[in-house]
Amino acid sequence: MYGIAEELRSITANVMTDEKMSAHTTFRTGGCADIFVIPKNAKEATDVVRLLLARNVPYTVIGNGSNILVSDEGYRGCIVCMGADDMNVLGTTVTAGAGALLSKVARLSYENGLTGLEFAAGIPGSVGGAVVMNAGAYGSEIKDVIKDVKLFDIRTQNMVRLSGEDLLFGYRTSIVKTQPLIVLEAVFELSHKDRSEIKETMDDLAARRRSKQPLEYPSAGSTFKRPEGHFAGKLIEEAGLKGYSVGGAAVSDKHCGFIINRDNAASSDIISLIRIVRQKVFESSGVMLEPEIVLLGEGLEL
Repeated sequence: MYGIAEELRSITANVMTDEKMSAHTTFRTGGCADIFVIPKNAKEATDVVRLLLARNVPYTVIGNGSNILVSDEGYRGCIVCMGADDMNVLGTTVTAGAGALLSKVARLSYENGLTGLEFAAGIPGSVGGAVVMNAGAYGSEIKDVIKDVKLFDIRTQNMVRLSGEDLLFGYRTSIVKTQPLIVLEAVFELSHKDRSEIKETMDDLAARRRSKQPLEYPSAGSTFKRPEGHFAGKLIEEAGLKGYSVGGAAVSDKHCGFIINRDNAASSDIISLIRIVRQKVFESSGVMLEPEIVLLGEGLEL
């Protein structure tokens, strides 16, 4: 692996070995990745992936680490963390690199009097991750504002551009999640609105988040997808699991849809709690909850 690391350093300066993933995930857990790379732009990112493919090195692409749980044993291979965070505004469109924080894109939109991304101001993920998962909140989703996306097609090793319609967005999914594609850049189509009205909406949503979500603890946001016809948090509370804990991991008292790192939890605590929650909810309601988070590494199987 260390030979590969040296080769990667010929592409980008941001190459680390035995890097603790607890420093790169919002759960604040996870062992070491063999190699951790932060390409600073789309060219570096595609060159890194081409090299990893040529050397048959296992790899995973991440953004802000806000939707992943990494094993305590770490990750055998290379984690590619998208670093391209450039943003620009042209008319009513905002273009952002895959590594840009969604909250910063929402802020830039507001500063330019553009509406449509207010819902995203409190989402901690990156643009790339938001596109992959069709991130959403308060009745709005990424699919509502995407014009097109530039991607790297792993099969052809070429860059392609797909429209919002071509991305086949669904609830917490897209074609990027099901096909070998990597998000490099996204273009958002917004519209003009008075800045004071945009700010009022953003402030209202921020207040609602603070009152209803356990933002004071490390987490990966909503742990489970919303089951059709139900709300995950309500099912978990009805199963008597409010505040239930395993080691340092707990079901939030504030919002049962969140599993939090309450007290120096290990990833093994979190995955054990996820398993228990799924089983108890199924026993009480007949609904099998599906995790919204991505599991990386050994020992995290459900």
